[in-house]
Amino acid sequence: MSSKTIIDSLLQQLPRGCVLTQPEELRPYECDGLSAYRQLPMVVVIPDTVEQVQTILRLCSEHKVPVVARGSGTGLSGGALPLENGVLLSMAKFNCILDVDVPNRVARVQPGVTNLSISNAVAEHGLYYAPDPSSQIACSIGGNVAENAGGVHCLKYGLTTHNIQALQVLSIDGEQLTLGGSSLDSPGYDLLALMTGSEGLLGIITEITVKLLPSPDTAQVVMAAFDSVDAAGAGVTAVIASGIIPAGLELLDKPAIDAVEKFIHTGYPQDAAAILLCELDGTRADVTAQIKRVKRVFSDAGAIDQQVSRDEAERQRFWAGRKAAFPAMGRLSPDYYCMDGTIPRKHLAHVLSEISRMSADYGLPICNVFHAGDGNLHPLILYDANKAGELERTEELGGKILELCVAVGGTITGEHGVGLEKINQMCVQYNSAELQQFHDIKAAFDRDGLLNPGKAIPTLNRCAEFGAMHVHHGELAHPELERF
Repeated sequence: MSSKTIIDSLLQQLPRGCVLTQPEELRPYECDGLSAYRQLPMVVVIPDTVEQVQTILRLCSEHKVPVVARGSGTGLSGGALPLENGVLLSMAKFNCILDVDVPNRVARVQPGVTNLSISNAVAEHGLYYAPDPSSQIACSIGGNVAENAGGVHCLKYGLTTHNIQALQVLSIDGEQLTLGGSSLDSPGYDLLALMTGSEGLLGIITEITVKLLPSPDTAQVVMAAFDSVDAAGAGVTAVIASGIIPAGLELLDKPAIDAVEKFIHTGYPQDAAAILLCELDGTRADVTAQIKRVKRVFSDAGAIDQQVSRDEAERQRFWAGRKAAFPAMGRLSPDYYCMDGTIPRKHLAHVLSEISRMSADYGLPICNVFHAGDGNLHPLILYDANKAGELERTEELGGKILELCVAVGGTITGEHGVGLEKINQMCVQYNSAELQQFHDIKAAFDRDGLLNPGKAIPTLNRCAEFGAMHVHHGELAHPELERF
């Protein structure tokens, strides 16, 4: 089917203004937060209603045209990268909080609602929505579900999958599905968990029921400074080993500290090689007792200085620095590449040391700022895309970091998704049988492979080209595939 035919069909069946076709209209949609990869879509559609989304999906299914769903475009793995021959489906107009059920502590929201606006809307009831990605002022809850987003408080309160109760989803044929329900559990397969983190490969989310938590009586942050990153990593392990589960436990190394201080002046100690931000929340008595224990643990781990937030304003200031770390990198480099891998906490010191060595080998600076409490690393590789070959070296270095995560028993992603960025490393983490299961699930929901094709799940052919096919007892799997 020609692009003109599908565009004409969309223009005929959708209201004026819902269909964007001009190059200057398409340009803002050419990438997501991973701006290194860009592609103009064939057409952008911005529907207002569920019925319009159904119309779009039915047209695309009928004419075998691929569809890429997009939320706020803050994703960092290229998951919303458009296709030259595909429809980009923006859910930006689905931005209403439909209902807040205070007694049952849930809220029904549309996928275009921003993460932070949920907490703001329910604050008057003494409630909040726990997952809080650094991009929470802009990222949409639909995108959070698609990527299974976390945030600085996911250590204690979980990722998106732990904080949603139901989804309304449209299949590629426009059929409406309800996953989950009004209760905490429902009979049958747990399709709610399957859909969370599926990166738009299985369906289009039109409504989300999120769980709300009561705001804690009090919360305070212990900021501990260390003279080495290894000592800070040991402090993380020691806190968890002591039996304390902080609301959040974040690590920033010196390059990140320096960048943040120049950016928003949070008061971080600039003589430290690394700092830990450890938040405790609950009743005032519990928090006071836990702070004493945490300070003792950090001292034993080698902390050279510790500060405790004195009031809510200071607590917010400490966290503001962490949440501003990514944009602050613009002061250090014209471009950065944000990685996302998860490792067992006991390997933190070793992995951070190896990342430092790789940085020196490749001649590319790396800043570390990440969710230390659950081992979710976010190394930021600084580079200049205007220098020939530097992006390619950056991609190679990023791949090596992810493979290191797998080698120590971790995974290639924690909360940013796979998208296009990590698709080769999927071949390292999973064998051919496991990848085939992914493809079988995809086919069950999307038989023609029209929803976000080419993302998240690599083909066996791609794995062969990447050189990551597994050889068992000298027998090469799928010998019919050409090797390069």
